Amino acid sequence: MPQPARVRPASGTLEIADGAEVAVHGAEPAQVQSIAQRFLQLLAGTRGLHLHMAAADSTHTAITFEVDPHADVAGDAGYRIAVDGHGIVITARTARGAFYGSVTLWQLLTPPGWKSGAPAEVAEGTIDDHPRFAWRALLLDSGRHYQSASDIKKLIDWMSLNKLDVLLWHVTEDQGWRLDIPRYPELVKVGACRKAVGLDSELTGSPDKPYCGYYTEAEVRDIVRYAAERYVDVVPEIDLPGHSQAAIAAYPWLGVTGTRPPVWTEWGVSPWLLNPNEKTLRFVDDVLDEVMRLFPSRYISIGGDEADKQQWNASPEVRAQMQTLGLANMDQLQGWFTNEIAAHLIEHGRTPVGWDDELVAGATLPASQVVMSWHGDNHERVALQAIRQGHDVVMTPQESLYFDHYQSDLPDEWAGPPPAATLRQAYDTIVVPNGASAAEAKHIIGVQGGLWTEQMPTFAHDQHAVFPRLAALSELGWSPAGAHDWNGFLRRMPAELARYRALGIDYADSAFAPAFRVAAAADGKFRIELSNQANFGTIRYTTNGSAPTDRSAPYTRPLTLPAKTSLQAATFAPDGFELAAPRMQALDETTLLGRDGSALATCSHQPASRLDGSRSPGGSKPVYAVDIGNACWLWPRARLDGVRHVALVVERMAWRFGDEAKDAVARRKSSAAGEFEIHTGSCMGPLLASVPLQRAAQATGQTRLEAELAVPAGAGLRDLCVFATGDPRDGQWALERMTFSK
Repeated sequence: MPQPARVRPASGTLEIADGAEVAVHGAEPAQVQSIAQRFLQLLAGTRGLHLHMAAADSTHTAITFEVDPHADVAGDAGYRIAVDGHGIVITARTARGAFYGSVTLWQLLTPPGWKSGAPAEVAEGTIDDHPRFAWRALLLDSGRHYQSASDIKKLIDWMSLNKLDVLLWHVTEDQGWRLDIPRYPELVKVGACRKAVGLDSELTGSPDKPYCGYYTEAEVRDIVRYAAERYVDVVPEIDLPGHSQAAIAAYPWLGVTGTRPPVWTEWGVSPWLLNPNEKTLRFVDDVLDEVMRLFPSRYISIGGDEADKQQWNASPEVRAQMQTLGLANMDQLQGWFTNEIAAHLIEHGRTPVGWDDELVAGATLPASQVVMSWHGDNHERVALQAIRQGHDVVMTPQESLYFDHYQSDLPDEWAGPPPAATLRQAYDTIVVPNGASAAEAKHIIGVQGGLWTEQMPTFAHDQHAVFPRLAALSELGWSPAGAHDWNGFLRRMPAELARYRALGIDYADSAFAPAFRVAAAADGKFRIELSNQANFGTIRYTTNGSAPTDRSAPYTRPLTLPAKTSLQAATFAPDGFELAAPRMQALDETTLLGRDGSALATCSHQPASRLDGSRSPGGSKPVYAVDIGNACWLWPRARLDGVRHVALVVERMAWRFGDEAKDAVARRKSSAAGEFEIHTGSCMGPLLASVPLQRAAQATGQTRLEAELAVPAGAGLRDLCVFATGDPRDGQWALERMTFSK
């Protein structure tokens, strides 16, 4: 994983056991020696096989790294692995190719069902391999939430083992400036800290302790060095002129209003743009000079996305500048500003990189700029436009490769924005836009996943969001187009997930996790259908309260089970590897009378966001399905016969959703704190219950509220609408569960 370019199997196998010797021959001996040593450490730490470097005169070498600049392999990143009865030889032109060969060999030595410490058998044959694209990237957003240098190194390690070679490091944001620039010390003294609003207070320990973090010059150099040793290029992103509120908070003269904003505590698109004047350009040049000093990468990203120009439009100074330059609109002014910045980078031998937003707006970008195309809708129209303007393009469509999006509709799915971006969607990403000619397709230089961290406050959440979708990204970037095969990818996933587990990666099992569909059956029993998103593996179940194993009963057809049953299900690969941890469904008299908020539809019929709630005293953190700005849910065909009582579990969350405020839906409330109202038929239908929110409004975390119902006679199955009154901008209400009782 990823699938190699060419595999030629032969008959026979070779055994590699403890004590086998590894040799290094040829060019770049120091680098290749380091690669071989890391390979030995990786194999020992995951597979439990302890190999060692051979002595110079050894005649018993099992594995040989051979680097020859004239080797018959494809490109500097290519390699060949030849396995026969005498041993394994990895041949490459460069140390980079040898490194990628070492990763593939590690995978060959960790096949499905490996046993730690036992000898490994490798099939004989030859692999000839090389990457499809030069740019195989993951974007890491350290602006919204800060990751430690040690965690970033872990991520780089794991990226390199998926043969990714670019970390696009997003280090400046409205919510935090994370890069120390000695000439402008206030950028980190002021711009690296924000008030601990909402759940940030759980990270700092108190609402009175600000959320802070930045990277020193020493840390940056160490991360860049560490990445280079693993053949990962760190490309910094200094986002301009938008996403700059933290910079303006540090130096108000960078803005156009003359006032100092706070470092932003909300998410979304801030209206605080840099002033596009000569003084600001001098500041940007100074910052980029420091960036170029710290980052040797050929590429520097200058952003350019989501520039809300309301402050520019309101500024007489900016309007006058636009007219003086002979420009027709503010998008053209942003284009001028971007060209000025790009020219400084080009003058110093660097290549500017930026987002496709200005192309969407109809403006132009610097001719030499690499375009990261995130607007994947309309059949990649924007990427095709960029190609036809002569730009090299990196494909990073938000619809499938933004890894902040949640991965499933399971009740226990982690927080993230909508809509879901599944493992299958990531794998099936269109890399070359439809309609591109062969010549135009050459302008696609790579693919990139996006790890935007508004809703990812911890490194555990980062891992859950990235893995295993990173495996799909890896195959998009490395493997030949003709190797694209979803079913083949799934068959190779169990071994890859086992490697992730051995590496300590806290990956998501969402694609394989059992989902329960429960309906009423005769005699008070329940009919249950089980499935999983990927439609892969064997779902096995128990009904006695024990966790399923690879020997539990396999699910083959819908189950009919009595009440007072605890049904547990998990998914297993053919070799018995647990693809998804057990999920549980209780079957009792309340099963069909209650519904989680995640199982309700939104009143707007748009996909809900999944938002973290406050951590409970026991340490668990609820996740809510919420239509931000519209606290309203629908329950079609709810069972109301005989019910007299309702219980709601709710939480009020701090509003920090930025530009989504303009679409917020406020509803008339009957009391100061408001209430949850339940209506039948529609949101304007008869009132079933009104549940006061005063107690919940004063609480931190979840509150259980109860009320009596005014149920019409012969209610049967009724459509329900439940909503919170008041203005969500004063606090966004979330609903975890609604349960009726008799």
